[in-house]
Amino acid sequence: MNNDELLRYSRHILLPQLDVEGQEAIAGAHVLIVGLGGLGSPVALYLAASGVGRLTLVDDDVVEVSNLQRQIAHDQTRVGQSKVASAAARIAEMNAAVSVEAIQARADAAWLKATAADVSLIVDCSDNAAVRYAINDHCLDHDIPWVSGAAIAFSGQVAVFDPRVPGSPCYRCLYPALSDEALSCAESGILSPITGLIGSTQAVETLRLLTGFGTSQTGWLNTYDGLSGEWRRWRLNQRAGCDCQRRKSVTGK
Repeated sequence: MNNDELLRYSRHILLPQLDVEGQEAIAGAHVLIVGLGGLGSPVALYLAASGVGRLTLVDDDVVEVSNLQRQIAHDQTRVGQSKVASAAARIAEMNAAVSVEAIQARADAAWLKATAADVSLIVDCSDNAAVRYAINDHCLDHDIPWVSGAAIAFSGQVAVFDPRVPGSPCYRCLYPALSDEALSCAESGILSPITGLIGSTQAVETLRLLTGFGTSQTGWLNTYDGLSGEWRRWRLNQRAGCDCQRRKSVTGK
């Protein structure tokens, strides 16, 4: 690390659980962020500020006025611009040393297969069940850890999945058949800081996976209720007969 990097990341380096080695692990990582909305905004900004060396941003949407209440990577001058281009511009203003690839596309199974085999980690900030299942299956097939987040109204949740951990559950163990018919923020509303809270928690879990500090959250679901102010933590186990066990036996990983 050069002197400028030592100064920029000095508050990380002061943490004995990170130190220079942890910061170098962060700098060497390639993180794919799926969705650059309410959750993806704080994830992208905090990972860029933290010095993740390479970020790939994927989202097929454009910035709308209704997004500005909570999607802090964007501002009113970028309404009509693709969300990935808007977020990439904001990241460049924060930390020009971070390599950013902005892809305006839908992260479906075909896209993930063609594009996302070499990433260190995936952060799911989408609002689409089909995309989450595609991420889940891709990560199982390639032994890639991923962090899932969701937020609506006054509540949110974060879960960490790591197929490198023997016997750990996958997203289908938690939600065997989630439907996209569930209510969206456009239908139910969302308290803007909830997305910041959940997205920031996803960023913490991403850095934990990259560096190994603290206690692994793999196999846990953390939920937040903004009305009561209560966090709750739920242990997840592999579901009997889940497809993840078959996929792991087929790939041999």
